[in-house]
Amino acid sequence: MSYEERHRRLLARLAVVVAATLVLDVLGTVAIYLFERHAQGTELKTFGDALFFTTVQLLTVSSQLKNPLTTAGRIVDVLLELWAVIVVAGSAGAIAAFFQASDP
Repeated sequence: MSYEERHRRLLARLAVVVAATLVLDVLGTVAIYLFERHAQGTELKTFGDALFFTTVQLLTVSSQLKNPLTTAGRIVDVLLELWAVIVVAGSAGAIAAFFQASDP
């Protein structure tokens, strides 16, 4: 087995997705924190709460924290979940294409 160009391509694609997700995590955290911190009844009061909530949403795992209460916070939440689903599906497709390309 040798390390081929297709291996480099797959790793480059996955690296771009991971980097973009990290950037989105930071931007989502800031947005959720700014939109939710003063909302009455919210559980997202600190930057740490916002970071936890945003990261968990991007991992497509629900947390015990309540969903955002503000309209803007809910929009950010939906966008985070949409990104997570697209990344999972796209990554699975990229990996499947990688293995299909190796078939003789």
